[in-house]
Amino acid sequence: MLPRADTYEDLRDRFRWEIPERFNIAEACCDRWAAREPGRTAIIHRLPDGKVAHVSYGMLRDASERLARVLADAGVGRGDRVALLLPQCPETAIAHLAVYRIGAVAVPLAMLFGIDALAYRLADSGAAVLITGSGGLAKLDRIDSPPPSLQTVISIDGPEAAAIGFHEAIGAVEPLTERAETGPDDPALMIYTSGTTGPAKGALHGHRVLLGHLPGVQMPHEFLPQPGDVMWTPADWAWAGGLLNVLLPALYLGVPVVAYRFEKFDPELAFALMAEFGVRNAFIPPTALRMMRTVKSPRQRWNLSLRTIGSGGESLGREVYDWARSELGLTINEFYGQTECNLVLSSCAAIGVSRPGAIGKPVPGHEVAVIDAAGNVLPPGQIGQIAVRRPDPVMFLEYWGRPDATVAKFVGDWMKTGDEGFVDADGYVTFIGRDDDVITSAGYRIGPGEIEDCLIAHPAVALAAAVGKPDPVRTEIVKAFIVPAEGVVPSAELVADIQAFVRERLAAHEYPREIEFLQELPLTTTGKVIRRLLRERA
Repeated sequence: MLPRADTYEDLRDRFRWEIPERFNIAEACCDRWAAREPGRTAIIHRLPDGKVAHVSYGMLRDASERLARVLADAGVGRGDRVALLLPQCPETAIAHLAVYRIGAVAVPLAMLFGIDALAYRLADSGAAVLITGSGGLAKLDRIDSPPPSLQTVISIDGPEAAAIGFHEAIGAVEPLTERAETGPDDPALMIYTSGTTGPAKGALHGHRVLLGHLPGVQMPHEFLPQPGDVMWTPADWAWAGGLLNVLLPALYLGVPVVAYRFEKFDPELAFALMAEFGVRNAFIPPTALRMMRTVKSPRQRWNLSLRTIGSGGESLGREVYDWARSELGLTINEFYGQTECNLVLSSCAAIGVSRPGAIGKPVPGHEVAVIDAAGNVLPPGQIGQIAVRRPDPVMFLEYWGRPDATVAKFVGDWMKTGDEGFVDADGYVTFIGRDDDVITSAGYRIGPGEIEDCLIAHPAVALAAAVGKPDPVRTEIVKAFIVPAEGVVPSAELVADIQAFVRERLAAHEYPREIEFLQELPLTTTGKVIRRLLRERA
């Protein structure tokens, strides 16, 4: 836990890791609260029909102990993988807690995954059980050859075909009150990488991953928990951003978390949802914030209670930063991490750590630097790769079944992130882009984030992505893919206007020499732009 401090230096100097010899996420996120305050609200679930269900810690403990019994009776034991293809709902939290109770490994899968992505992850993980709903069952039925490891399927929507009913099953058994004795390094969770640059890899984490996340959650949310705090994110709980930035830390800290499944992100509904439930702390990815930025006068239309907004996953940019200060009356605290080692850099406006265009500074307890290819720490202002030094409680154990990839992730004790950036003289880290995303044009190395930030400042642009297109003279040129603002009709005149807009605000070598208009950008399930697909299109 972060000690309360007035300055970053004091916060960093006073922080110490306290990792116990025995630690289990189910006990930390549920049982200790259920023993003291069983009626305390853990999850506020807004159902599709508009009804609201309040789920207590006592209810979570009982249901997860019963599901643990169901899993154990199905032969699931320590180290076995249980896949969870579920939306934001109480059953997702129950399933996670049940898996941790028996020492098994939860494998969260995003609801937006297609057939191939689902089949790949089920097979690669060797999942013995899949917990899903009717939508997931329909996808499973379309997989030509289900993996032989998959022996049991459980549906939260009731028994169907070969699937047993989730609620029917837990209602027919006695709770399994014994918890597996686990240490911080025992496997608990496997999250697949976003797959922005190639086939997804399973990043295996120990139970300590939750403890490792806490400082990185408390810093952008300005010393969470505070009285009255309520958390929410539109991010799928299958992603590290939804699960480890919000759900599990909120349960650990005793902060109610709002659950609602968006079929497709709706910025007006996001504002309405936050107003309805008095959300005080939100994690909202940059792409979603850019969509929310198009909504006029949000504070006049909704009675918002927001205290903090944290954002990460992509570069936030100055335009969104300034919009939030003007229209929402608060400073977005940007943070940084990745599936393998999350929440290691952050801003915290409450203690003066905030700079437009920069991510922030290292979260206390994490050693982060910008290094060269040989692992040497680079001086301020020099671009290199952002890296995190091991050992670190939030760092992954290994890539599942890929020892070579695990070894290749490190140079010495530095874990390479694959992201380029630089540190300034004040210790702020600025993100440039993925190694493969940086554009090389006429000898210049150009990060796409600054171009995209400038593009969305143009009134005709709703969303934008910039990539490098091969060019025989310049090596690459900047090509922009743009989703036009509502009511805007693309034209050659508009292209020229946007190009001039960027050239005047950035530099002649950074303006997009080609612009293509799209109805939507290709996004991962985590809301990141898949620039690989755009590069292929270019």
